[in-house]
Amino acid sequence: MADLRKLPNLAALRAFDAAARYECFSRAAEEVHVTPGAISHQVRALEEDLGLQLFTRHGKRISITETGQRFAATIRKSLTEIAVAAEHLRSLNRQQRLVISATPSFASRWLAPRLWKFIDAHPEIEVVLQSGSHLADLRLDGVDVGLRFGRGNYSGVVVEKLSDDYYYPVAAPGYRGTRSRKLTRPADLAHCTLLRMDTRESWLPWLRQAGLDLPEPGGGLVIEDSSLTLRQAADGKGVALSRHLIASQQIASGELVRLFDVAWRCEEAHYLVHLPEGLEKPGVAAFRQWIKDEMAQFHASPAWPG
Repeated sequence: MADLRKLPNLAALRAFDAAARYECFSRAAEEVHVTPGAISHQVRALEEDLGLQLFTRHGKRISITETGQRFAATIRKSLTEIAVAAEHLRSLNRQQRLVISATPSFASRWLAPRLWKFIDAHPEIEVVLQSGSHLADLRLDGVDVGLRFGRGNYSGVVVEKLSDDYYYPVAAPGYRGTRSRKLTRPADLAHCTLLRMDTRESWLPWLRQAGLDLPEPGGGLVIEDSSLTLRQAADGKGVALSRHLIASQQIASGELVRLFDVAWRCEEAHYLVHLPEGLEKPGVAAFRQWIKDEMAQFHASPAWPG
């Protein structure tokens, strides 16, 4: 490892970098905000320190030597890295802005109703909540925190599991499969309209766990938006198979009721992801702790199926 005590004077390196780019002491002096004589003196001192000539002089004109060009490329790269690192640290002290990306269903039905608590606790942070069905590229899209539902195999980011989730049927209070038949046991679903939330989410695992030999619902309307599907269920159009984190708000408000006591644990789970350097940003660290605490309280609820 190089001995940092032998590092050339940083002011001289800055003067040399500017002079190398312009091959002109006066233009370098304008950039560095010193006199041309000061630039000339700093470059001369650097040459004496290195024992090599970095420029050839032709009266007031200068031209960089081949050795100087190679040294200038290294200095420019190093100074750029220092500038980028310094700007990153400065940005941490500016007004904080936290960009969160989540799926529409999780954002609207679990996160948004609770997010005011985080905002109240951290008024210095401007929170931007983005929701969309596409998987956000955190670095490319300028996202600080991603909340994802999947198997946790996300590359290029730090992944933390937040919560499992469970499927179970929900319906409007008093919904019946037929006018004369109440829903008291899973077998009664044979007389119901089973709403299809998404072609990727099957009823079959829950049906099999409930001991039913019913087929996967087919035909009819497929709504690839869980919020709209739950709205259909709340309006009495049928029975929806929903995840607990998505349906819990409407169950608590009385718009929906959970049917039966059978819950199927999803093969996928909810994850928090952030860039490897993400926790250097105070807002990311604060949100990570807040949502973990909030999820722990949610799990402690008597309604939690797990």
